Amino acid sequence: MSIRSCLRSWIVLLPVLLLVVGCSRPPELIGIDNPAVPAASVPDASRHRIFIATTREASEVVGAFYSAERAPEVGLASVDVTIPPGHVLGQLERPERLPPDPRKEFAVVDPVVYRTSASFIAEIDRELARRPPGQRELLLFIHGYNNTASDALLRLAQFVEDSGFRGVPVLFTWASAARAPRYVYDLNSALVARARLKDVADILVRTRAESVELFAHSMGAFLTMEGLVEAEKAGYLGRRVTINHIMLASPDIDIDLFRTQIVQLPPSIRERMYLFISKDDGALRLSRRIAGGVPRVGAADAAELEQFGLTVIDLSQIDDSSSGSHTKFAGSPEVVRLIGAGLNTAGRFGESTTPGLDRLLEEVPIRIFD
Repeated sequence: MSIRSCLRSWIVLLPVLLLVVGCSRPPELIGIDNPAVPAASVPDASRHRIFIATTREASEVVGAFYSAERAPEVGLASVDVTIPPGHVLGQLERPERLPPDPRKEFAVVDPVVYRTSASFIAEIDRELARRPPGQRELLLFIHGYNNTASDALLRLAQFVEDSGFRGVPVLFTWASAARAPRYVYDLNSALVARARLKDVADILVRTRAESVELFAHSMGAFLTMEGLVEAEKAGYLGRRVTINHIMLASPDIDIDLFRTQIVQLPPSIRERMYLFISKDDGALRLSRRIAGGVPRVGAADAAELEQFGLTVIDLSQIDDSSSGSHTKFAGSPEVVRLIGAGLNTAGRFGESTTPGLDRLLEEVPIRIFD
């Protein structure tokens, strides 16, 4: 690309980036309780314990917990996220100022740091033991570009609440700069985190979980695919723990790179993969322009993707997402219910083994391609 073409591209992108940057981020809120209305004092609030594995450095900023700096080793922690009694399906009632009001807003309280993997595993096992057999599974969520630790925790908690997931959620949060112009930093942070993803897998397989669900969003899907390829090369993918589903929502992956990744995975893994795509994804349009015009998987043609032997779920006609086109997996009530129905059954998305899912699919414009 010529210098003139590069300048022209950035001139086009600059207003979009300035618009994103100009909107001030909501406050960080990890570990900030409301002294007037403590989260524990709201009896009807839902509460989810979320375990954290991270490649971020710790932060001394109040409410941040973890920074955007890259850490050499994996950090381990947990928090409790409370959901307000009046929570609306598909929405994230995030406070605009601190402290949060747990009667109306999400709150993140009781942060715990684990100094050893053994103590981390023991606490996960306690949570698993509170669930009956058949529900002792883990959900490993890997967030996308432009996310703080608070962003990722709140989104995962909202998804767990709205999908009705019954197992134990685990967040893998890598060192995103959480600033729109720092796309390249985030991409490199995802690559740095690739090796640490194996370390996290080594820890989770030592728990007493019966199985695991993998869920990745946006650039997190790129990291997940890289991790799956590395695990396959090492010879342990799917052999140490049962993987029920591998869900990639709005994957921010170069379509040509995805082709090279997917062919390295065996059919037994590909048949468990679900791509949630949407041609109206504004964030992926921007990503495509930054990447020199190469299409992103999350906005690609469904027919082109289904040839890889996986399931493609086209959300292009869904227009009720409260969080925009890039986060339909959690922001659309229909979509989050669909995913929840898939997570809470041994069957495949859209098959009649999922009670009520056929009726749900008849009512909403979701297309599933096998």
